[in-house]
Amino acid sequence: MDRILEMMSLRFGLPAETILLTVFGLGVLLVFFAVSSVLSRRHPAAVRIANLRAQRLDARKDRGLLRETVATPKGLFKAALPSRQSERRKIEDKLIQAGLSNPNALRIYTLTRVWLGVLIPMIVALLIVAAKTPGIPFPSSIASFFESISNANAIQLVGLLTGVGYFLPAIWLNRRRKERQQKIRDAFPNALDLLQISLQAGIGFDAAMTRVGNELAAASPDLAFEFLSTQHEIQAGRPRGDALSEMARRTGVDEIRSFATVVQQSMRFGTSMSDALTTYASEMRDWRENRAQELANQLPVKMSAVLAALMLPTLMIITAAPSLIRYFRGFGA
Repeated sequence: MDRILEMMSLRFGLPAETILLTVFGLGVLLVFFAVSSVLSRRHPAAVRIANLRAQRLDARKDRGLLRETVATPKGLFKAALPSRQSERRKIEDKLIQAGLSNPNALRIYTLTRVWLGVLIPMIVALLIVAAKTPGIPFPSSIASFFESISNANAIQLVGLLTGVGYFLPAIWLNRRRKERQQKIRDAFPNALDLLQISLQAGIGFDAAMTRVGNELAAASPDLAFEFLSTQHEIQAGRPRGDALSEMARRTGVDEIRSFATVVQQSMRFGTSMSDALTTYASEMRDWRENRAQELANQLPVKMSAVLAALMLPTLMIITAAPSLIRYFRGFGA
C-alpha cells in the first residue's frame, strides 16, 4: 500500500497524505450516494397508494368543475353589487369570460371598486381637511400642497376620484374580456379544422376535442383551456350538451355558441358529426369573408374623415399663406 502511494505521489507530484485524503473522501461520497439511493427507493405498495391518492384528488377537481367557479360575495361586499340577480350574473359572466375564474374573483373585483371609488377619495378628503385644520400635526411639504386646494376644487377632485375609481375597474374588465374573446375568435377556425380532421380520421368527438385542446395549448391557451375544461366536465358526469352550452357561456363568443348548437343538433338528430362540422366550417369561412369585405368597405368612409381632418388645415395654410405674407410685408412697408 505504501509503495502504491509513493508511486502515485511521484506521478502526480502530490504528497502521499493528500492522495490518501482524496481517496478517503471519494469513498465517503460513494457510500453516501449508495445509502441515499437505497433510502429514496419507494416501496411498490407506497407508490400504488400515492397513485390512488392522486386519482382521488383529480376526481375531486373534476367534480369541482361542475360547481360555479365565481362565488357571489356576502355581507358588506354584496352591498357594492347591483341588487338584481340578473345584473350580478352579468358581472360574474364578464369575469369568467375575461379568464378570471377564481372563486374570489368577484370579491376581489368588488373590493377593488370599493377601495378606488370610496376609500381613496375619502382619504384624500380627510387629508385636505386635516391640512386646513390648525393644531393637527402634519408634514409641512404635504400640508402646503393640500392647503393650496380650495373648497370648490376639493369637491371636484373628490368627485373625480370617485368616478374614476369606481368605473376604472369596469373599463379594465371589459377591455380584458374583449381581448380574450378576440383571441378565442381568431384561434377557433384552426381549432375547428383540426377537430374536423380528427373526426374524419375516425377519432371520437370527446377524444378529438381533448387532442385539439392539447395541440393548441401553446398557440392558443385560452381556447385550449375551454376545450379541456369542457372535456373534464363531461368526464365528471355532466351531459355533453350542457357542457358545451357552459363553454359558450364562459367564452361569450358567437362562434362558440353556434358550434355548441351545431353539435347538440347533430347529437339530437343522429346526423354525422363530421358532415355537420364541415358545413358549419364552410358557413363560418363565408361569414368571415363577408365580415372582412364589410370592414374593407368601411375604410373609405373612415379614411375620408381622417384625411379631411389632416389635409384641410394643410391646404388652407398653403392657400392662404402667400396672401398673408404679402399682406404683412405690405403693411410693414
